[in-house]
Order: sequence, then structure tokens, then C-alpha cells
Amino acid sequence: MSSSRDRRPRDPRRPGATSRSGSRPSKRPQREPRRPEGGTRSGGTGRPGAARPGARDVRRGRSARASAPPPPPPLLRRTFRRGDPKKRLKITGVLIVVIMLLFAGRLTQIQGFEAEEYAAAASELRLQTIDVPTLRGQITDADGNPFALSVEVRTVFVDPEEIEEDERDEVVSELTERFDLEAEEVAAKVDAAPSRYQVVTDGVRPDDWYEFRDLGLSGVGAEVDYERVYPDETGAADLVGFVGAEGHGLEGLEGYLDETLAGEAGKRQVEVANDGTQIPMAGGLVREPEPGQDVRLTLDRDIQWHTAQTLAEQVDALDAEGGSAIVSRPDGEVLAMADYPTYSQDDVGETTAEDWSNGAVSETFEPGSTNKVITVGSALEEGATTPESVFTVPYSLQYYDQTFRNAENDGTQRLTVNGIMAQSSNVGTIKVADEVGAQNLHTYMDAFGLGQPTGLDLPGEETGVLTDPDDWWGTQLPSVSIGHGLSVNAAQMASVYATIANGGERVDPTVVAGTVDPDGEFTAAEERESSRVVSEDTAEQLSLMLEAVTTDEGTAPQARIDGYRVAGKTGTANRIDPETGTYDDGGYTATFAGFAPADDPEIVVQVVLHNPQSAYYGGEAAGPVFNDIMSFALKSERVPPTEEEPPNIRLQEDES
Repeated sequence: MSSSRDRRPRDPRRPGATSRSGSRPSKRPQREPRRPEGGTRSGGTGRPGAARPGARDVRRGRSARASAPPPPPPLLRRTFRRGDPKKRLKITGVLIVVIMLLFAGRLTQIQGFEAEEYAAAASELRLQTIDVPTLRGQITDADGNPFALSVEVRTVFVDPEEIEEDERDEVVSELTERFDLEAEEVAAKVDAAPSRYQVVTDGVRPDDWYEFRDLGLSGVGAEVDYERVYPDETGAADLVGFVGAEGHGLEGLEGYLDETLAGEAGKRQVEVANDGTQIPMAGGLVREPEPGQDVRLTLDRDIQWHTAQTLAEQVDALDAEGGSAIVSRPDGEVLAMADYPTYSQDDVGETTAEDWSNGAVSETFEPGSTNKVITVGSALEEGATTPESVFTVPYSLQYYDQTFRNAENDGTQRLTVNGIMAQSSNVGTIKVADEVGAQNLHTYMDAFGLGQPTGLDLPGEETGVLTDPDDWWGTQLPSVSIGHGLSVNAAQMASVYATIANGGERVDPTVVAGTVDPDGEFTAAEERESSRVVSEDTAEQLSLMLEAVTTDEGTAPQARIDGYRVAGKTGTANRIDPETGTYDDGGYTATFAGFAPADDPEIVVQVVLHNPQSAYYGGEAAGPVFNDIMSFALKSERVPPTEEEPPNIRLQEDES
């Protein structure tokens, strides 16, 4: 009896399954079943009744089928279930509401609770604080006459948005003509909208601005500024210096005293446009500017001017490389300090840093015979000699491997120390130095201020060279005693002669008397250091010797001034050629230093001429300059003429 038909759909993946009519063949590749060991591919049995390896039991109620290897597991496939769209919309809506609440909360915080803080921060982004210029202090002479001052000027600007259209051409025309400007440049600034601030010109005098302002044209304004001015021909440019474009001192006293002169700038807030233009604000002043203090110098304007003029004329006349001159009181107060060549402070752009230097303190030289006053002074102070001590002085002297000579061949003489000084004898001075010794001579040179700062505290000062006596070789003592083998600046040698004129007491020189505040109150400068170098007796003896220099028997009769007793000393020294480092073709330095009246000194003058060509001896080159400057200074200071005649001093042994 045939079995009932199995109506269950057959799995087409099973082996041996036949597909129904119209059904698709399986796309999955068929795998060949593994063959059991000893079995056949068709699955036939071996012997009857034997169980096949791997055969399945026939379940009850089901017909037995030929056994087959299990089908391969189906490939895993990711299944997606389409969720409920309402649920997704609900979740999305909740997220949107949460985000909106966060935005709303933050906006409420910014606009409500922190509105002022954020408004201030936003304001800071477009506000800037700028300096408001202040009045720089003046530099004046002892009587208040200015060497440098600041004058009020105006910076003229336009606000293009405020200019009326019907006034536009008139604004351009008036600005162009009144302030000597280019019409095209002015028109471009007038039409620079939406800019609110365009500088048209600066440095406008107040009166010129007031005349323009009275025209009543719209959109034009002005701000207060200051301009540094230097009166013409003061002769003090190298000392006073100048300021830069920003108003700060760059050279000379302007630079050295900048902190005192500058004052403190004010502060103003301005709005800054997108293009960087500064827009002044009404009421934007944060801090009032504080004016600087005036600096009162010890200089005398008239003496300064005359000193500078006289020096320049002689430098040009002798075709010298340059020169310097200093006028002071015996206590070191400087009345004039001139240097030549010089420059114009109104035309700094056409000059160089070398032109700006103050040669009176920055240029060093060998002092030559002006240094002999220290050699003789140390001998007198140490008791090694007296003014009347006599020395045998030949024309030349062999000292180790070097021969020293006098300027003139007068044969062998018997000169007193007075005569050695008056005739500026090199050989005689060397013999005096032998009595003093290297260590003592160096000690007095140091005490007189050589080889160290003068105390002036001026920019660019060079201290010169004074070597330690332990380093002196065989001929160093005689060389130094007559002013060779060391270097000084003009201010140092001026201080040496001021010390003698001051009775042997050295006081640090100065050019600054004090300061004057905006209320007009004067404050004196700090007290200067002073020290006793030689006794009053030694200083008086030296004064008499120096007075003999200006007699007919001395080396500088050109320095004499009618009606006054004059003490001084000439100096002529070789210059080192910077290219070769030797004295050959280096030229000379001519100097003269002295004071008057010799019996009661009031004025000290030091003159230095670098490499004069026509005449190079100190007496004939620098002596006339000393005479001219000293004569003017004595009159300017109203120093009365000398009433007493100078005493006779013995220059040679055979003189009574």
C-alpha cells in the first residue's frame, strides 16, 4: 500500500530535493557531502542489515529517508526592524525642546543677569586708551633763558561724515591754502567716509588754527599737541641734544634728563573703527597729563654763544679738525661748553651720530704741557722742591733709550721751578718728576681727576687713560710728567685748573643747577663731592708760576688781558695717527688752560684745538681763543679789573 503523500514543502536546499514546477532553482551553491569512510557517494549500503555510519534513526510515524549530511548553516544577515515613527518623532521633539531651553537659558543669562558685563567687554573691543601729550620741561640757562622749550601747536583733522555737502569744496580750499597743503591729498581725506577721523596736518600754530576755526566750517577739528623748539645759534647743540619724533630725548641733556623733562602723559579713550581709525570721544579723558619739570643749567646764554662763535672761527682759520672750549667757575659750575664742528637741532636728519657727540667730554687727547702743573704741584705739596729751587736744565736729556728735548735750544740753563713752569721746560719738568717719584705723581694725577669720570654725568663721556704706576716702564715717568703717555678729555683738564683756582680743593664740575616744577618752585641739584688735592699755599704758588707763563718771558704772552692778572699754561702734544698707530703724520693738539684774575680767580677757561694746520703751538694757536673768551666772560660776569700788580718771581738762578 502506498504511503500518503507528504504535503510539507520541501526545503530546496536539502540534497535530493526536487523543485516544483515553476519554482526557482536555488541560488546558493550546493556543497558536496562528505563521504563516510567506506561509504559510497550515493549512500548505498555494504552488507544487508548493517547500519550506515552516521545514519539517523527513523522516527515513529515518518517514513525513512535516505540519510544525508546536514546542510551548511545559513549566512548571517543583519535585520532591521522599522521602529514606531511616532516614538522617533517624540524623542526628536524632546531633544529639540531641551536644546531650545538651553539656548533660552543662556540668552537670559547674557541679556539679563550679565548684560552689563558683556556690554563692557564688547565696548572694550572697540575702545583703546591712548597717551595725551604733555608739556615737556624747558632747558634754560642760569637766568631762565631757554636752550630748549616746547610750544603748543594743533593737529588738524576732519570728520568726513560731519562735513556739509555744500561746504565740501570750501573746506578743501581753505585747508589747502591756509596750511600750504596739496589739494588732492586734502580732498581724499575729506571724502574718506565712512571714516570719522582723518588727520590733515600737524604742527599748526594756535593763532593760525583760531583764524581757520572762526570760519565756522563743519567737520573740521583740532587737538592740542606740543613741538620742541631750539632757539637759533645758542652754540649748545652738542650739550643740549635733541628729542625724537615721539618726543623723548635722544641725545645730550635731552636724553640724559628725559625722565625729569618728559613729565607724565595723560590717558584718553578713543573708539577704533574697523579700518583702525581713532575716533576721539567726548569725556574720554582718563587721566590728566602732568607737565615735566624745567631744568636750569649753570650755563650763561651769552657766554655760551660767544664761546661757540670764537671757537668756530679759530678752527676754521687754522683749518683744524675740530676743537672744544669750556668756561667755568673755580667751584666747577660750567658757564659754557662748546664743541666744533656742531650741528643744527632743527635739521638733525642731515647729520650723523658722530656730529651729535659732545667733544668736550667724548674726545680724548694727550694733554702735553698743561699736565706739568700737576707734576710741579705734587713736588711742592710733597716738599720735594720749592718755587725757588734751582735745577740745571740742558737742552736735551737721555733717559734710558730715549732722548727728551726742550722746545727751544737755549743751551744749558740754571732754572728755578718758577722758570721751568714759565718756559715750559720738558727737561726741567722731568728732573722735578724724578724728585717726586712715579707712585706719588700718579697719586696726585688721580686726585686731580685724571683717568676717571669728571662727575658731569654727560652722555658719551670718555675717561681717558692713566695706567697704574706698577705698569710704568723705564721712560714712562718722564713721558707722563710732561703730558705724554696718558689721555684726558677737555673737561678733566678744565677741572684741574679750576682746582688750583679754587685754592687746591677739587669740586666735581656740573652743568645742572637744579629743577623748576610747574608751580615755579626751584629745587637745587644734589650737593657735589669735593676733596682737598693740594694746600692753599701750594695752589697760590702754582698760580704765581702760571701767571709768569703769560709774561713776555713766558710761552703765552698772547693770553694777557689788559687790566687783569691772568694765569695759564700752554700745551702742545703729538697726536697718534689712527691709521698707523704712531705719532708719524698724526699732527698736534694745541691747548691752553688758565684762570683770571690770577690773584682772586673768578673764571676758568680751557681751549683745545685738534690738529690745527697753520699754527700748532698752544700759545699761538689756542692762546688767542683763550684771550677772547676770557675777556668776554670777565665783562659779562662784571668782574672788576685787578688793582694790584703781580709780584716779581725769579725764573733763573742769576736773577735777583
